[in-house]
Amino acid sequence: MDTMAVTEFLARSTTLTSVGWIGYIIIGAIAGWVAKHLMHVKESLVVTILVGIAGALIGGFILSFFVNTEKGGWWFTLFTAILGSVILLGLLRLVRRPTRMGR
Repeated sequence: MDTMAVTEFLARSTTLTSVGWIGYIIIGAIAGWVAKHLMHVKESLVVTILVGIAGALIGGFILSFFVNTEKGGWWFTLFTAILGSVILLGLLRLVRRPTRMGR
């Protein structure tokens, strides 16, 4: 990778919206709860909040390649967090899938 590509990649991964960290926690909790119900999984409140916050970061990173996420407000961040949370819960479901070996 050349230097410009690496710089752009790092800039996209660190771009925050105008919501702030407390907003990310609140939106993460809401997004985790919505994603939990959309994906029909049973997780604790703490895991739900953490999945929502991680989902906001993952969704924001993915969408930063398509739209300007820096100008996004609460609703855009909530949509992004739900999208990222659904993706993250889908990946967790794949990892946690029980194996049928030995049965």
